Parts: sequence; C-alpha cells; structure tokens
Amino acid sequence: MATDNRIHFWRRNPKVPGRLKDAPKVNSLNTKSKKPSTFHEFARSTNDAWDIDDEEDDGIFSLKQLSSSPVQSRSMPQTPCLKIIKTPEDTEALPPSLDRQEPISTNPIQDRLDMGSGPANGRVVKSSSEAQLNVNAARNTLQKQQSLPVRPVIPLVARISDQNASGAPPMMVREKTRLDKFKQLLASPNTDLEELRKHSWSGIPREVRPVTWRLLSGYLPANRERRELVLQRKREEYFGFIEQYYHSRTDENHRDTYRQIHIDIPRTNPLIPLFQQPLVQEVFERILFIWAIRHPASGYVQGINDLVTPFFVVFLSEFVEEDVENFEMASLPLDTQRNIEADSFWCMSKLLDGIQDNYTFAQPGIQNKVKALEELVSRIDEDVHLHFLKCEVEYLQFAFRWMNNLLMRELPLRCTIRLWDTYQAESEGFSHFHLYVCSAFLIKWRKEILSMVDFQSLLMLLQNLPTIHWGNEEVGLLLAEAYRLKYMFADAPSHYKR
Repeated sequence: MATDNRIHFWRRNPKVPGRLKDAPKVNSLNTKSKKPSTFHEFARSTNDAWDIDDEEDDGIFSLKQLSSSPVQSRSMPQTPCLKIIKTPEDTEALPPSLDRQEPISTNPIQDRLDMGSGPANGRVVKSSSEAQLNVNAARNTLQKQQSLPVRPVIPLVARISDQNASGAPPMMVREKTRLDKFKQLLASPNTDLEELRKHSWSGIPREVRPVTWRLLSGYLPANRERRELVLQRKREEYFGFIEQYYHSRTDENHRDTYRQIHIDIPRTNPLIPLFQQPLVQEVFERILFIWAIRHPASGYVQGINDLVTPFFVVFLSEFVEEDVENFEMASLPLDTQRNIEADSFWCMSKLLDGIQDNYTFAQPGIQNKVKALEELVSRIDEDVHLHFLKCEVEYLQFAFRWMNNLLMRELPLRCTIRLWDTYQAESEGFSHFHLYVCSAFLIKWRKEILSMVDFQSLLMLLQNLPTIHWGNEEVGLLLAEAYRLKYMFADAPSHYKR
C-alpha cells in the first residue's frame, strides 16, 4: 500500500525529483499498467532530478512550507514523510547532517494512510536494504555537488582589509620589499612624488594606501613637517562649511539638491552593509551637499555619490583591522569619524576638479569621452565596432555609465580601489587614462559581444558584465592592456583632450 501511494505521488507531480522515466499517460478506465513490485525496481525506474541551481527547487521547498499550514487543500498531494533511523552498520557511512531526518507532520492520520501501518509513535523503521539505498542516494548527491567546480566566495570589500596589493594573503618577500620602499619614500623629509607615483602604478600596499592617496591626490604636501598642520587646517575648514551651509539644505533653492542626494545615498553600494548604516549615510549626505553648494556650475549630479566610497573605505581601513564591509562606524571615536569624513570630502573634491565637465550642464565631458571611446574601439577592433553597428547599439547606451561612474558600477569595490591606485599614479588618470581602461575593458569581452546576435541581448550583456569574482590579478591585466593601448594609439582620438 505504501509503495503504491509513493508511486502515484511521483507520477502526479512532474516537478518533483524522482518522477518515472517516460511514464506514459494511462486512462483510469483502462487496464492498470505494470507497477514496480519492490523499492529497488522503483529506484531503478526513476530519474535523479536533484541538480544544483534547478529552478524546480522552489516548488519542492514550497511543499514543505505548505505542510505546516493549518488549512491544507485536498487536491495538494501529501509529501511522503520518509523517516530514516540509523542502523549500527550505517553509523559511519552517514554524514552528520544526514544522521536523522524526522520532519514533524501536522497530519499524522494522513501520514498513516500514506505510509501504511506502523508503530504507535508514527515512526516507520526502514529495512536495512532500503536504509542503505537512502545512504547511497545521499552520498551520490554530495559527491555530485563536490565534483562541480566551486569558485571562492570573495567579499565585496574584504580584500582591501586582509590582503596586500598583489591579492595574496601572505606577505611575500617581494611585497615586503615594496612596502619597505613605500615607507622609506613616505618617511623622507620631502617625498619624491614622481618616485611615489612610479611605485604606486602597480598597486599600493594596504598599510600605506591612506597616506599615499592623500599625497597623490594633492590633499597633503610633500613636505613631511607640514602635513599635520595642513590636515588640521583642512579638517577644520570642512566642518566650518558644515556649520555655514548644511542648515540651508531645507531652503527653497537647495531643497531639490538635498532631496536628490537623500534618495541616491541608500542606492550607493546596496550590497555592502557598511553603506546602509544611518551614520555612514549621514556622512555621505553632508559631503555631497557641501560639495554641491561650493560648485554651483555643476551642482550635484547622480553618479557623484559613487565617487565618495573608495576614499571613505580607504581612510576607514586605516583604523580597521577586520573586514571593512561589516564594520560598525559608530564604534570609532568621534574625532576619528570626523577626520575620515573631512579627508574623504577633500580628496573627492580634488578628483572632481579634474573631471568637472563630466557634470556640468548637458555633461559635455562625458559626451566627448563616449565619442572618443567609439573612435578608439573602431581602430583597435573593427569587428566589435561593426558588430555594434549591425545590432544598432550606440556606445552612449552603455558607455555613459562607464564614464559617469568611472566603471564603479561594473567592478566590485575592491577592484575599483586597486584601479584608483593606478589612476592616481597617472598624471591624468581619471580624465585621460580612463579612456584606455574602458577600451581594454570592452575588448576583453570580445568573444561574448560577438556571440550576441540582437540589440537586446547585446545591451543586456554590456550592462551586466560578470566581474563579481574579479580581484587584483584581473585588474592588473586590464591596466596592462590599457597601458599598451595608450602607447599604440597615443594620437587617437585627436579631439579627446580638447
């Protein structure tokens, strides 16, 4: 009786793993088809439908949720409750998580009907052969999962807090030598900025990245003795702006600006818990509002909010040993919080000074850069360029975001920080070298681009490039290719630097 019920259950539910192979539809009025007489025959006549990432899994889990509902539809078949009792010989064969499966049913009477007669406590003790089949099935499932290639789960920010510039956790001899060289340059009475840029191009060690970024952005002077005085003065100046302007965010002429900032802040890196903390969002609101007030030619434009995050994370990592992405900002002393906020504001301001035409009316800087990218790609890889024309995909439809957000929406934050090491080492990294990085980034996906045959699929690819597992190695190769393109096509585009 129990075997018959189980077989009918699998037949009635095509989405449930274990359905019969090519089971023909049989009219209930016709003669009954031959049924398996043993559990072994049943197991041999079924498919193993347990595949990882199977879309049908949701249906399986929904059955479990429905079984706990006080009201259950009669038309919904009951899931058989197979309760496995471990036998002595199976003790070592079963993994710990599969030792015992005893789901609690809300309908024990129906369970009796489904499972047949059994002990008074509702348990059904399986025979040793059937228990062994369950063990083998569980082992096969685990082996199948283990045989699949597993990519390491890389946190969005963790690499900047627990790894050095090369992306390898241990401090290798070469990395230690590079770190010592950076410390030597930074400790000199007058830091040689050209030498510092040369060493920073291939990545800056985490331990010295905050002070190196302050120097390369022009926020700190090269003279070591003046640095503390400059830091103190600039931090006080920033909070003077807060006292002078921040209260005006509710005024009629600034209300729209503040409202847009307030809307955009929660969208900034929504997958990183750090940026969803109210305290951090308030910091970003102050930074962006003060910058917008002091730059009326452009004001606040969507996308500028992303440009704060690398500076903020790098300056925060100076005080955080653990993973930055899950750090509680409120645990830092107030003075430290204020210093991180002020330094982030000034370094972001220095960056935007070089690309402000990206954010003025009609954003002419971005328009010119997208045209320059189109011209450059047509010379680098004509097949890709012609494929865009064939599919009627305009460069502006995907590259506008690349220029507006400096590829921050295309790369994980850890990769953006590594990318910015090089940008700050280049004399015109954000305004000029970024063009060649975008070109190299586009050509990297050449095979995938050419495989798309219509407008929609091609545009979807370009807006959702799979870089979530990228690290320092991939960024290093991208920068090397961009450097090669920069010198191979140094004369193109001619109108780019106007």
